[in-house]
Amino acid sequence: MARRPGGNSPQGDGGRRARPGRIGSDAATSAHRPRSDEDAALPETDPSLVRMGEFGRAHGLNGEVRLKSYTGDPQAIGTYGPLIASDGRRIELTDIRQAGGTSPDLLVVRVKGVADRTGAEALNRVALYLPRERLGDTADEDEFFTADLVGLTVVNTQGVVLGTVADVPNYGGGDLLEIKPALGGATALLPFTKAFVPVLAIAEGRVVVDPPEDLFVPAGPRPPDEPV
Repeated sequence: MARRPGGNSPQGDGGRRARPGRIGSDAATSAHRPRSDEDAALPETDPSLVRMGEFGRAHGLNGEVRLKSYTGDPQAIGTYGPLIASDGRRIELTDIRQAGGTSPDLLVVRVKGVADRTGAEALNRVALYLPRERLGDTADEDEFFTADLVGLTVVNTQGVVLGTVADVPNYGGGDLLEIKPALGGATALLPFTKAFVPVLAIAEGRVVVDPPEDLFVPAGPRPPDEPV
């Protein structure tokens, strides 16, 4: 779960910031483990699941893999026990650390049963989930599951549709809404604060924003006298 700046501090429980199923605590995983009858790809939209993160590319040669965490405290994704993957596998994370760079939600992790680069590469673009029931309910209007925001309609304070929420990234300065414009074109980023996002109406499928007039205006060329 995460919280918009402007309210109380987030409680750092981690899971309340994303979307994902029922997991056996003794499950082990391998990137090449044969799929059992119980393993099946998850439906793309399942309201009972909360997405917790998504694997990226392999890191090094010894089985480490990059992971984008959607939890309020990024490294708290490792505190929930085995997670369920979008392809039905059970995933247990170990040796979690922040990746290099300024994005706190980008991690480098090991996965139980994966010990080489080939196994790590097989995890690329695999999403991780937990059952919503294991995370509890959000406590107030400023707490949210990140995945519940993705796909919501974005309207301004006059009710004009501006686009849809494409992602909720964090590059080190706080959560942002990445908005895909309704008229097409490149996405734009808006700080996810009460000043810019005064209303969260998740049950109604929309968020109300008060953006700057140039939200979707492409960045102009760098002035010739501006330092690089």
